Amino acid sequence: MASVLTPAADPEFAFTDEDFERVRGLIHQHAGIALSDSKRQLVYSRLGRRLRARSLASFRDYLEILESDDAEEWEAFTNALTTNLTSFFREEHHFPILAAHLKRVKGRQLVLWCTACSTGEEPYSMAITAAEAFDTLTPPVRILASDVDTNVLAKAEAGIYPMDRFERMPPERLRRFFLKGSGPNAGHVKIRPEIAGLVTFRQVNLLHDNWPMRGPLDAIFCRNVMIYFDKATQYSILKKFVPLLANDGLFFAGHSENFIHAADLFRLRGKTVYELSQKVRQQHASARQR
Repeated sequence: MASVLTPAADPEFAFTDEDFERVRGLIHQHAGIALSDSKRQLVYSRLGRRLRARSLASFRDYLEILESDDAEEWEAFTNALTTNLTSFFREEHHFPILAAHLKRVKGRQLVLWCTACSTGEEPYSMAITAAEAFDTLTPPVRILASDVDTNVLAKAEAGIYPMDRFERMPPERLRRFFLKGSGPNAGHVKIRPEIAGLVTFRQVNLLHDNWPMRGPLDAIFCRNVMIYFDKATQYSILKKFVPLLANDGLFFAGHSENFIHAADLFRLRGKTVYELSQKVRQQHASARQR
């Protein structure tokens, strides 16, 4: 008989070990996320909101609805278990590297992909970097921004943020790239329309094969995403990035991520910045000569 987990002293919903294992299996199958045992309280808390919204008494009832292929609930389930920690110019050392890379590639439009854009701070930071690199609000750059969570995508497209997100941003950058709210929007800022126009948002599940992106991409930001996947899933996703990245393109990872297990695909160029391995670059060059 399955034991009952007790996330609280008097839990509101029945939540068994079997329920937790079913949740872990479903989110891994659907979004590639590997939940550790330490995430039980998080699962109970976040999915508990879905049980209340649907007036359910137990996780078993909820999981039966989910497994009946309820598309709307699958979306809510994935959104609930996705972590969306982000900020403007997070891991700041990457952006001067991106700026230098953009300025080296001239004479054509550059295409970048932010693979886990959350509420938009990262792709807008990429867009601001491009605007500063070319000293114009309309640089020759197009940014594709994606996330599996539809809730954060809606916030990203709106591009409105509370002022307390900008305490560390230089005042000149804030004035140049954001519009200050007034009246009911006091205390908030909105990304300038010229910068917003550089970014296109799409829902993309990295586990799926039908990505809407087409190469060659000049840079891919996939930062603090792979930590949620096991090594096999990481390798599978990295392998799908390879044909999309330009031969001289850059791949930006998070500070706690490394891809030693994918050395045949990517090699480290600098601090959590990767490029295609020599083997892959040679394969690309040979394919072009045929």
